[in-house]
Amino acid sequence: MKRFDKLVRDKIPQIIEASGKTPIIRILDREEYLVCLEKKLDEEVREFHESKASEELADILEVVYALADAYGCSRETLEEIYMRKHEDRGGFAERIFLIGNAEND
Repeated sequence: MKRFDKLVRDKIPQIIEASGKTPIIRILDREEYLVCLEKKLDEEVREFHESKASEELADILEVVYALADAYGCSRETLEEIYMRKHEDRGGFAERIFLIGNAEND
């Protein structure tokens, strides 16, 4: 048996079955799910660092949406928070790197 021991997308068991193999799965309880989502986020970020691929950014977004949902925050609410913060503080398009701030005497 090949072991994976990780959270996977919902359709992965069907994809494995379609390949002629039998997936061995279990459903996580809430606490396990939250821990695994955080690990999955780390995994996807690592994969993005290695590849710089847009596919990995999409995977990161999928995990972020799942985390938001798990903590009771809808995609719509998450987008509203994003927009408010973007309007209040801006984004990162101008590539500003803050070194510090001068003390006013």
